[in-house]
Amino acid sequence: MSSPGEYYHSLPPITKAYGTVCLAVTTVCSLKLLHPAYIALIYEDVLYRFQVWRLFTSFFFLGNFSINFGIRLLMIARYGVQLEQATFDRRTADFLWMMIFGGLTLLGLSAIPFLWNPFLGISLVFMLLYVWSREFPNAQINIYGLLNIKAFYLPWTMLALDVIFGSPILPDLLGIIAGHFYYFLTVLYPLSTGKTYLKTPRWVQKLVRRYKIGAPATVNSRAAAQPEQQPGTGSAFRGRSYRLSD
Repeated sequence: MSSPGEYYHSLPPITKAYGTVCLAVTTVCSLKLLHPAYIALIYEDVLYRFQVWRLFTSFFFLGNFSINFGIRLLMIARYGVQLEQATFDRRTADFLWMMIFGGLTLLGLSAIPFLWNPFLGISLVFMLLYVWSREFPNAQINIYGLLNIKAFYLPWTMLALDVIFGSPILPDLLGIIAGHFYYFLTVLYPLSTGKTYLKTPRWVQKLVRRYKIGAPATVNSRAAAQPEQQPGTGSAFRGRSYRLSD
């Protein structure tokens, strides 16, 4: 059984970095060393006071120390890690671009007045959860030892639990919307048309190569990133099809 240190070092780079920063920011805010208002997404301050850091810092606060915070951190550690290690194996640039695209989508959604949310960390975590649930739709998930469900329904189950426990559901809904938008553009639309419009930009690939983030991509891993056309209309939410090397 590995030690906590060994487990931490075994985590894939992007998920490890994001989870670490979220934990650090939450710790600093919980210790009253930094007020969350200074890192919240407030577009007036961004536009008129040039506090552009708010466009980034709003993604790293998951709420004060609580059960909900622990659940969100565990979601990163489980679903984010599995996505990066399995679906995006040797495709660190693609995973990083998914996170960036999700962040940009959430910033755009939050610019709509009735969808505005000051902290987008929970929404980004929910986006990871949604994409994971589409990549592994038939995985069995146990909810608090009381209910077994398929992973496909997990985002909506977590949203329903937030309603029951009185937590805001807007962050969850924003994450689901952003996750579906990404999955539609990268999997569903290419499966139905054979065309892919959302591709990882070269500057992201160069960034990953320059700083040697993650494992280098191989020919087989690039081929696996392209979803195969499947006949019939029932193939929409079965996860990607992967080509296996001989």
